[in-house]
Amino acid sequence: MALDWEVVARAPDEGRLEAIATSEWFGFRDDIVVRIRPDGTGSRVDIRSKSRVGESDLGANARRIRAFIARLKAEN
Repeated sequence: MALDWEVVARAPDEGRLEAIATSEWFGFRDDIVVRIRPDGTGSRVDIRSKSRVGESDLGANARRIRAFIARLKAEN
């Protein structure tokens, strides 16, 4: 799964990945955390994407999360 994220931390034993996404136009940086935990016979995926600055991201973080989930489902 190729994403335009800069991975800044990996903790496989904890099921955690941390990354930064940088916008093309203004270079705004958003922090991303993905956690994967066992859940019954499957797994539970939690993802957070948060802008570092500003009051509104114009939906960029929600779109990023939806796109990640769609790609994850497509690859399974």
